Amino acid sequence: MRTDLKAILLASASALATTSAMAQQVIDLDTIRVEADAAQDALGNVEISAEEIEERNAANTDELFAGQSEILATGGSVIAQKVLVHGLEESNLAVTIDGARQNKGAFHHTGNVPLDPFLLKSVNVSSGLAPADAGPGALAGIIAYETKDARDLLDPGATIGGFTRLTFGTGSGSSFRRSAALYGERDGFEYLLAYSRQTGDDYENGDGDVIGGTEPDLENAFAKLAYTTDSGKRFEFSAEQISDQGLRPFQGGFPRPDFEDVPGRGTTYQVALTERTSYSFTYTDENPQGIWAPTIQLAWNEQLVDAQSAQGRNRSLSGKAENAFALGNGVLTAGVDFFHETATNTGTAANAGEEELSNIGVYAQMRQDVGARVSLSYGMRVDSQTFTGATGEEWSSSGVSVNAAADVLLTDTLTLNIGAASVWGGYELNEAALIGLRSAPVYGDQITSRSMNYRIGLRYDQGPWQAGFALFHTEINDANDPFTTTGEAAAYDVTSQGFDAKLRYTGARGYIEGNWTFADVKIDEGPASTTSYYVGRPVGHIIGLSGAYELTDQWKIGGTAEIALEVDDVPDGFDPLDSYEVVNLWTTWTPRDYDNLTMRLDVKNVFDKTYSGRGNDGVGFSAVEPLTEPGRTIFLSANMTF
Repeated sequence: MRTDLKAILLASASALATTSAMAQQVIDLDTIRVEADAAQDALGNVEISAEEIEERNAANTDELFAGQSEILATGGSVIAQKVLVHGLEESNLAVTIDGARQNKGAFHHTGNVPLDPFLLKSVNVSSGLAPADAGPGALAGIIAYETKDARDLLDPGATIGGFTRLTFGTGSGSSFRRSAALYGERDGFEYLLAYSRQTGDDYENGDGDVIGGTEPDLENAFAKLAYTTDSGKRFEFSAEQISDQGLRPFQGGFPRPDFEDVPGRGTTYQVALTERTSYSFTYTDENPQGIWAPTIQLAWNEQLVDAQSAQGRNRSLSGKAENAFALGNGVLTAGVDFFHETATNTGTAANAGEEELSNIGVYAQMRQDVGARVSLSYGMRVDSQTFTGATGEEWSSSGVSVNAAADVLLTDTLTLNIGAASVWGGYELNEAALIGLRSAPVYGDQITSRSMNYRIGLRYDQGPWQAGFALFHTEINDANDPFTTTGEAAAYDVTSQGFDAKLRYTGARGYIEGNWTFADVKIDEGPASTTSYYVGRPVGHIIGLSGAYELTDQWKIGGTAEIALEVDDVPDGFDPLDSYEVVNLWTTWTPRDYDNLTMRLDVKNVFDKTYSGRGNDGVGFSAVEPLTEPGRTIFLSANMTF
């Protein structure tokens, strides 16, 4: 540990020395070009804006990423949904909500971060190239969810407001979504109080077959309070509790909501609960003077699964203190962060236990323009971890992560983007619901993981046209196996490599965009299976389409589409993954004399296709019947603000 501590202290001293030396020239800066949206997109960092979230009218994670080829989400009920980036499961990414670290889920047949998108302001996804200030453990990138503030919702000059939203769905199954919010701002004080509820029936697929255990039963309560001083010091507190507890399929006492059925095991439908509770406090300076622009955050969250034999809880306490130093030619963000996480089997098994994982890290990330044509982002972080098994045994280790990216103007319309990152992932908590479930945990030597990420691409920007093409490679060595608590720790070597392509036209009244991703996911040099939990899924070729057009001031139309090509490279015992095409269309109408009212019509899966989404678990596996997606469904929504 002395060597680890020495490395951390040296890194801290180096960051502070660099800051002191460079802080003599302080100027106001425009956005660093490598941080601009176009450059970030070419580097694999996708932002889904508030407008795009509103266009998709998403009720869950699966719908949130519609039209994005490099990001997939598994289907079914909320309890089953996971996010995949280039085919790698989100447990390999650093996931945050309003900057607060989120722990993973407690059982492999359930999802990781239950989510209701109705108050999301944006989603930023980085595939592979994670900056040092994004937090620890970003082996394959980051997913950063940001929620709205009261000031995002208030009309100009207003001090109080609110909205109510109702959505009725019919066709493949009935559903009813309702949400409401009240918000205000006065004398620097802000508040946002919101509630949403989703209920309904099991849906039918395109063949008219009822898919049991898919009824929506989601409840979400959200609050955000803030105070901003006259000088720009902002103090913000947020709290959220979201739960899903509908009837889900069970076999042998275990829930498997990610499958339609497991032949030969006898499926029953019983209540399964998944729940997330999150709190965070954040201090920022929105009007920094000189070199000081600090951010301080403290957060706590819990992920819970309570489903008969699968009972587990993951908790995370995390925080950070950092400062963004505005220097002569860029911004240096430097700070320290930590987390303390637990995985607990909350069942009645005699050997049920708890594991702990603690991390402290120091980091620095520089973003700067170097001349008129070159912009750079580069950084380093040092992390030190301690893993404590359910037996009380401890293992400690530390590691260094580095990253660098460049945005180079080749011509006035053509830009080269290139980046690389080596990320130390550390240890991994085992699956909470399995710790001591069948026998007393026995730990062998614990190992740490590391990833290498590379990306190079070109982007073209001329008038209304934007285009891009990039090659990527992500390799995770010694990815820990969360199922193993009975002996020597097991691990995998995982790779995802391929390309991303994009073409977009933006006009005065609308846009159309196409994305094409090819991701070849390998585990220990063999093809990934559709049941490679905590690791990844086979992807192949995915094409995503999206667009919107404003017909008049009152009418707007749009849609998304997903096209998946057949995948033949599958493991032994699995069938090839079938191709499919699915189209979703929508239109909105705002009455001329009632601009606070918006009516919306959605038709999802317009051609009533029967298919399993590419990210779904168990596709092509003879031992299970995978979930198929909802058939044609019509939604009618009404949203009123006041």
